[in-house]
Amino acid sequence: MKETFRLVATAAAGLEAVVGKEVRALGFDCQVENGKVYFEGDVEAIVKTNLWLRAADRIKIIVGQFPARTFEELFQGVFALDWENYLPLGAKFPISKAKCVKSKLHNEPSVQAITKKAVVKKLQKHFHRPEGVPLQEVGSTFNIEVSILKDQATIMIDTTGSSLFKRGYRVQKGGAPIKENMAAAILALSNWFPDKPLVDPTCGSGTFCIEAALIGMNIAPGFNRSFAFEEWSWVDKDMVQQVRDDAEQEANYEIELDISGFDIDGRMIEIAKSNAEEAGLSDVITFKQMRLQDFRTDKVNGVVISNPPYGERLLDDKAVDILYNEMGQTFAPLKTWSKFILTSDELFELKYGQKADKKRKLYNGTLKVDLYQFYGERVKRHLI
Repeated sequence: MKETFRLVATAAAGLEAVVGKEVRALGFDCQVENGKVYFEGDVEAIVKTNLWLRAADRIKIIVGQFPARTFEELFQGVFALDWENYLPLGAKFPISKAKCVKSKLHNEPSVQAITKKAVVKKLQKHFHRPEGVPLQEVGSTFNIEVSILKDQATIMIDTTGSSLFKRGYRVQKGGAPIKENMAAAILALSNWFPDKPLVDPTCGSGTFCIEAALIGMNIAPGFNRSFAFEEWSWVDKDMVQQVRDDAEQEANYEIELDISGFDIDGRMIEIAKSNAEEAGLSDVITFKQMRLQDFRTDKVNGVVISNPPYGERLLDDKAVDILYNEMGQTFAPLKTWSKFILTSDELFELKYGQKADKKRKLYNGTLKVDLYQFYGERVKRHLI
């Protein structure tokens, strides 16, 4: 098996820089491009990045890249790759995804079929199996993906399995919850630190609060789930367990956090509490049923993060307008607090009553949204 891999961490559009910063924090040099962060590493790097990256979608091995303007070029390019260094005899290797953009090859099912045929032929040759006898795929699964962009093919193996946003703690969810990795990315963009109070006044199923607690306590986001690579024979199980044990040692369970989530819907508060309990954080976060306009605080230097109901999440447009206006009035006295509000409403600033200091375009799934950022005033320190 290979000692070093070319790897890519995929990310939602607009969050690449956050993922790149996370990859560098783990000790890897990287290259950031649209929706992707490229880096190199060994098997342990695959384990660490899957376990620790909060804002990424998946970690994939890049098996190879080559021009593919015809099906023959695609076949020969896939056949030339060193599949024997990835796929043991008996492995399952479905071509789980093919995507063709601005390329001469555009029939994605055909691309999948040709790729599968080429991998089979290569493994039959390497393992000295006769061509007429099909390979027995009875072992662990290696999901192979094909991306063809402007006639350039990239062949990858997914190491993650279920997307990294699936942390394993969400036992229940609300109508249109924010994904966990996007919530973590927005928290990173907010420059919230564990010594600051954090409030989500429209907390829904509690994702922002739970992700903040995981960050504040330095708990690896993948602590409560499994990954595709854990089935692979060439990934040492003792090493994986050691990486998990090391992550457990790095967690700070003693830190005191001030994290609160409110929602007008009592049912959502119960869901948020259940999710926090599943994450082992029920005694760290305060969840309370409360109207947004009833929120008051004397604390300073806090952060408000909100993913209020918008678009398809609330059918009554008038109710949305009222909510945004109430947000503006409720948050106005919080001069030292920074506010970060995610919505698809392009007239949000008008309804909120204040122009944002910064606006960042993001995608919540396929829905284009904006993160409106309002920065709090700095509190002057009085020297004694």
